[in-house]
Amino acid sequence: MPINHGRPTSKTNVVTGAPREDRELAVYDLLDKLNVEYDQIDHLPANTMEACLDVEKNLGVSICKNLFLTNRQQTDFYLLLTPGDKVFKTKFLSKELGIARLSFANADQMMQYLNVVPGAVTVFGLMNDKEQKVQLVIDEDVLTDEYLGAHPCVYTACTKIRTKDLLEKIIPAMKHEAKIIHLETD
Repeated sequence: MPINHGRPTSKTNVVTGAPREDRELAVYDLLDKLNVEYDQIDHLPANTMEACLDVEKNLGVSICKNLFLTNRQQTDFYLLLTPGDKVFKTKFLSKELGIARLSFANADQMMQYLNVVPGAVTVFGLMNDKEQKVQLVIDEDVLTDEYLGAHPCVYTACTKIRTKDLLEKIIPAMKHEAKIIHLETD
């Protein structure tokens, strides 16, 4: 898996051979517009945290677990970033947010609000949430590393960005704010 510093030069994914999707290219456009330095790698489909382990090794970064959640009424939506190896229980996040019950949002909602498919949920999807319907929630443990890895709205590529750039440049450019929480596991 060759690593690109910045935007990949190939119009196709060099591992799968598939053409790059517009949603992926939009992520690189955003990062380039913001003058954010990033590394990028193409890989086989990795739509689970287990499948991301080889990508993490090759890119030299921990990939965040990105969970798209909704309340019982499906009127409020949340994007949670937490370390990939951290156990997640909805009851702890529900308590932290003061919500009776959370569940996973469905594929149609992912597409509607983030323009992503299951397995490709990412903080970059917030650039498609023009009406700010999704609340970004970040587990403070994500912020301890200098870099983090995230899919560029597809699960056949990954980017490595500075955590500081995510907080100070990318999230504000997407017109969102992050709620930083301490997410318990037990």
